[in-house]
Amino acid sequence: MEIQFATNKLKKIFNNEHELVRAYGSISQKIKLRMNVLRNAPNLAFVPITPPDRCHELKADRAGQFAVDLVHPHRLVFKPSEHPPPTKEGGGVDKGNVVSITIIEVVNYHD
Repeated sequence: MEIQFATNKLKKIFNNEHELVRAYGSISQKIKLRMNVLRNAPNLAFVPITPPDRCHELKADRAGQFAVDLVHPHRLVFKPSEHPPPTKEGGGVDKGNVVSITIIEVVNYHD
């Protein structure tokens, strides 16, 4: 999959291992693992929905975004880069047609 970033600062951090470790410390290794899974997937449907990745669609004020698990409670949050995102006939995002994502943040949104 093609991966973009919501900000240039995030792009700089994610594309430099030293910066990634400096910004995220011990969870940087999990971030690298999840990024490899995302990069190597031909589309979002190929990203596992079971642990340890557990790709899941978010709801409420994060509708249209997805997350993968890092180290509990942290998540790597992203959205389809396509505007509007591809949808299924019955509604919802058609993950099989999402071939480009935008990384939004690493966050604990449970607080």
